[in-house]
Amino acid sequence: MKAPLGVILAGGRATRMGGGDKGLLTIGGETLLSRVVDRISPQVAGLALNANGDPARFAGLGLPVLPDSVAEWPGPLAGVLAGLDWAAEESADTIVTVAADTPFFPCDLVPQLLLAAEGMEAPLALAATPDPTRGRVRHPTFGLWPVALREDLRAALDEGVRKVVLWTDRHGGREALFDEPGDPFFNVNTPEDLATAEAMQ
Repeated sequence: MKAPLGVILAGGRATRMGGGDKGLLTIGGETLLSRVVDRISPQVAGLALNANGDPARFAGLGLPVLPDSVAEWPGPLAGVLAGLDWAAEESADTIVTVAADTPFFPCDLVPQLLLAAEGMEAPLALAATPDPTRGRVRHPTFGLWPVALREDLRAALDEGVRKVVLWTDRHGGREALFDEPGDPFFNVNTPEDLATAEAMQ
């Protein structure tokens, strides 16, 4: 399998942060987005950003900016679809998505997702972490997605599917378990989270 392309999902509205682009907030003098770019770039064959609105605000990153093709903020699946459409134009087979507000995700994210999906005709896997009460928790913005299923995903979004795991379960999506100290998928949703992330770096 060719190395996947990477897509950073930054298409949300950041309502709990008071609006704006969470990825442009800083910890340790660096934006969350720049930290995410540094962490995912070595793991993928190319990189793009899924974001809505004026793309000029991300010009400093030097990345293609992919808006949602589905109206009314339908959530991360719309960003996945935008990434799959871009990957199809680039003749890629798969993408890996990461969230723009999660600066500490694993440096072996991509190889572990690829390993989890080994042997699948349409490689599809989500990152997961252990949970003492629920067994495992899946992280739906961190996944490996096949270009071969993009029209199926488009149809599902048209039907009103919004929950990532509803769609991945439909296609036998697997899990890549990351059993690491702390919370590698800690994400910044509130000003308090930003302060916590500052202390974690």
